[in-house]
Amino acid sequence: MPTLPSSPSSGDQPHARRDIAESFGTDAERYDRARPRYPDALIDRIALAGVRVLDVGCGTGIAARQFQAVGRTVLGVEPDARMADLARRHGVETDVSTFEEWEPGGREFDAVVAGTAWHWVDPVAGAEKAARVLRGGGLLVPFWNVALIPSDLAEVIASACERALPEVPFDFRAAMSQQAAEPYQPLLDKAADGMRAAGGRFGEPEQWRYDWEFTYTRDAWLDVMPTQGAFTRFPAERLAPVLEAVGAAIDVRGGAFSMPYATMAVSVRRSRRR
Repeated sequence: MPTLPSSPSSGDQPHARRDIAESFGTDAERYDRARPRYPDALIDRIALAGVRVLDVGCGTGIAARQFQAVGRTVLGVEPDARMADLARRHGVETDVSTFEEWEPGGREFDAVVAGTAWHWVDPVAGAEKAARVLRGGGLLVPFWNVALIPSDLAEVIASACERALPEVPFDFRAAMSQQAAEPYQPLLDKAADGMRAAGGRFGEPEQWRYDWEFTYTRDAWLDVMPTQGAFTRFPAERLAPVLEAVGAAIDVRGGAFSMPYATMAVSVRRSRRR
């Protein structure tokens, strides 16, 4: 997800916040329509691991469909039945469960991935479950899209959120920083630490980064914002002042803007000894 208030801070235990983790299905169609996809280079690199992919927290199947497009067979695991239903309608076989409670039933995979979702999984329990279902030499790769929001637009978003949503316990200005990739580093570190704690089942994790850009129209960006974790539980009338202010700022820019993204990943290979 883009770096907005849905990005947990380093002091949080986001996997314990099931109220947020399972709120994205409030408008699953919007989520599927608006959320950014992942770089082809990342998908192709992971796809080299083999044919069978397990997509943890697959949501509506955004990343899963990208893997299917390059010839991979994907099973999704998604705790929100509304999201899972849409994933199935898009052709992604999906089990409804948290990853920690999911039963693999003897199935084995070449890669376990999580697109902007691994922070909703206990990092140690998740790594241990991934080790159970990965073949020897298979890959575990959680990854995140991080939006580097232009500073003038970031200021408008932060100010509007502070005015309209004062009760949200989140530092909007920190999240809106032009160095927005930095708040994700604790999540990457936590994921890597979970892999190291998984009883020697993995090698040493490594970090990947892919930089890219996307041009948003006014309407396209206002479609993305309600899919953020800090906003999914608010009714439309509460978000309206925020969206109005942000829309006006984009109009001043000519009705569109270019968003730099960094897609951050932690990759680790399953030890060949089972």
